[in-house]
Amino acid sequence: MDKVKMTTPDGVAENIEKLAALFPAAVTEMRGEDGTLRKGIDFEKLKQLLSRDIVEGGERYEFSWVGKKAAMAEAARPTTETLRPVKADSRNWDTTENLYIEGDNLAALKILQESYLGKVKMIYIDPPYNTGKNYIYRNDFSLDRDDYYEQAGEISESGSKLVSNPRTYGRFHSAWLTMFYERILLARNLLRKDGVLVVAIDENEQASLETLLKEVFSESVYDVVSVPVVHNPRGVQGKNFSYIHEFAIFVFPNSIKAIADKKIPEDSVTWSQFRNWGTESERTDAKNCFYPVVVKDDTIIGFGSVTPNEIHPCQTEKHNDEYWVYPIDKNGIERKWRYARQSVDEISNMLRAKKTSSGYEIEIGKTFGVQKTIWIDKRYDANEYGTKIVGELVPGGEFSFPKSLWTVYDAVVAATSTEKECTILDFFSGSATTAHAVMQLNAEDSGHRKFIMVQLPEPCDEKSEAYKAGYKNICEIGKERIRRAGDKIKTEHPDADLDIGFRVFRVDSSNMRDVYYKPEEFTQTMLGEAVSNIKPDRTDLDLLYACLLDCGVPIHLPHTTTTVDGCTIHNVDNGALMACFDEHIPHSVIRTMAAEAPLQVIFRDSAFAADADKINVTEIFKNLSPDTKVRVI
Repeated sequence: MDKVKMTTPDGVAENIEKLAALFPAAVTEMRGEDGTLRKGIDFEKLKQLLSRDIVEGGERYEFSWVGKKAAMAEAARPTTETLRPVKADSRNWDTTENLYIEGDNLAALKILQESYLGKVKMIYIDPPYNTGKNYIYRNDFSLDRDDYYEQAGEISESGSKLVSNPRTYGRFHSAWLTMFYERILLARNLLRKDGVLVVAIDENEQASLETLLKEVFSESVYDVVSVPVVHNPRGVQGKNFSYIHEFAIFVFPNSIKAIADKKIPEDSVTWSQFRNWGTESERTDAKNCFYPVVVKDDTIIGFGSVTPNEIHPCQTEKHNDEYWVYPIDKNGIERKWRYARQSVDEISNMLRAKKTSSGYEIEIGKTFGVQKTIWIDKRYDANEYGTKIVGELVPGGEFSFPKSLWTVYDAVVAATSTEKECTILDFFSGSATTAHAVMQLNAEDSGHRKFIMVQLPEPCDEKSEAYKAGYKNICEIGKERIRRAGDKIKTEHPDADLDIGFRVFRVDSSNMRDVYYKPEEFTQTMLGEAVSNIKPDRTDLDLLYACLLDCGVPIHLPHTTTTVDGCTIHNVDNGALMACFDEHIPHSVIRTMAAEAPLQVIFRDSAFAADADKINVTEIFKNLSPDTKVRVI
């Protein structure tokens, strides 16, 4: 029987194994801080293995700041924290596939690594802007491990997760970059190979963030594109300029078409004539660009051809049942087409024939087109379509400068409109605009996108309207917005098969007693007392979802329970994982579970009084379900 380890993956160990497979000559042994020998990498040898020349150091292109190495180390460091389900705050727990996670997003990203590795189609994040006034995330490092941070003034005495970062602070940019870097390193692991990342930012860190993203997402594999978004037409007043835009930085694989074409609603389409009437555009200017479009029964059926010197007397000619449409202006002067023949072939599905008194005119519609590198639509106004939307849905829950719903909506469209069954993650979810946008889009295009929201429960100021309205922290506002937005969308789209629920989880300490991770501290007295290694306040659901995360099973999957001989059997996704956490489990329960042939089963270690009992369980599964992996916690 294997033991469930109840910790997140050791990123350093995994990276060493990957390097060892490629460069075995660089593998060595080194003594760690605790004095134990473990596998390591000889970096000088590795550098030489990757160079055609002698490596002696020297200048090279790099982007660095104070705290970068510490951020890399923190991203790779495992955590024993877990996610505890909060059914009371959830909606449609049994049927929903959406998730809302309360807690530090760094811990949450680590916890999600196994279950959602390479499974997220899109990440949209709107991190705290480094304005010198906003709060930023800081991590609660233990002093014996990273006293460097305290000495540098990078954590508060109370270990606060959010602290101010004034411009007068000597490492103003470094602190923000460190915070973002360790999180984006983890987030990258969750993205699918065809995944898209979108980061909202303002001018304070746009340049440095773009450089950082190009490092994390190699420029040879990914494109990084900054899109200015006009979010405040009135502007944010500065000394010399009034800022009217922010940036949406898109990161996507450059080997595929990852960004969907921009679609404009039909009711806002303006049709333009396919011809160019300019005085410099006579047919003699570009004879090869001239050819007729063939129309039959109001439908374009193809293209005709003409000789270079052939002149046609009218704009449209009827040949049997077909109309041949030519570019002749009102003065009878022949003009060339606006587009070359090959271009028209490519956009032929965008053409339509418009009937006139003399025959037909050919028009090209503006319905589709690739995404533009500046977004100026009035619906990106953060006040009109951000603050007001939140205020109308959650009275008293207004945010300062929330994203316009349509800014996020259009980003989601760009990344997922061609794939309606996918997962979208936002680990700076704020007022849950991303969840709102996902539900809105699903209702409009019959999609089944799932969202994962992560938000630190930042306390609301006791003097704020939100606090007076009963919202103690930002998570309470975000969850209420999802509920009310879901109800509103459902009312507007009554026939839509729409998931407006969400499972709430909270980042918390491990389900295991502290001594479980410190065997060197055991005494004979403690061994006698430690009958169970599980904390007494933890429920079956706490244990189940911690096991799912440890075993790499997504926590949004359906979950049912049955009772057999007084014991509760949990079944996740029809046998992806089954578990029973009762203290005393009869063989009848074991046989019932084995008969279902699950992929994995998990029990409490303390449920079996002796090793012989564990052997019996193993034998039952070996006979009834030999492919099942049996584990204990």
